Amino acid sequence: MLNDETLKALIEAIIYVASEPVSLEAMLKTLEGEERERVKAKLEELIADFQQAQHGIQVRQVAAGYKFSSKPEHHDVLRKFVKSLKPPIRLSKPALETLAVIAYRQPVTLPEIDDIRGVDCGGVIHTLMEKKLVVTSGRKNVVGRPILYRTSRDFLVHFGLKDVSELPSLKEFEELAKRALGSEWTDAEAAPPPREAPAGSDKPEEMPASAPSEAAETVPPSPLPAREE
Repeated sequence: MLNDETLKALIEAIIYVASEPVSLEAMLKTLEGEERERVKAKLEELIADFQQAQHGIQVRQVAAGYKFSSKPEHHDVLRKFVKSLKPPIRLSKPALETLAVIAYRQPVTLPEIDDIRGVDCGGVIHTLMEKKLVVTSGRKNVVGRPILYRTSRDFLVHFGLKDVSELPSLKEFEELAKRALGSEWTDAEAAPPPREAPAGSDKPEEMPASAPSEAAETVPPSPLPAREE
């Protein structure tokens, strides 16, 4: 059995991560072994906690479930803030795959990206740069001195990463991409993480063109935000 603090924290997290109102029954199914009355009591405590004036959000009962929302008295300020936000970034499957290559092989040149994906990626990289997910990183010291590309600070912010060392596995990204793209994503076996090219080689080891896409999520995890009703 979970202690009181952990149980209440988990209820809070379950409601937060859900896109739809979460019913008490759904919580009980997730919190296996916990008694209904105890979970209900901790839920009511959580609701009371967020009703206090120092919180800008609340837990509301909506359609037989519970969800977070901003408080009505703050809506005028929040509307102004929401209007200032950038629209969510949506990426096509080719853009996701190209961003995946750059994220795991950076810094990387266009010819190397083309070779890995098996298609011309110049237009896709231009799109990624317009969306500020990719930036240039100097030139590679080889014949022709091709431009190097890497992911940007916006990429880290968009996907909720401290730095590129926090990138999840390609298998995890494949699952995210499938959920985001649905029928647009064709099933493929998970590819192993890209490895460094052998010393003295200008050409990276090949990764299948159907490699999993790393940039599947439109909205990254972030600290608890204020949500409008």
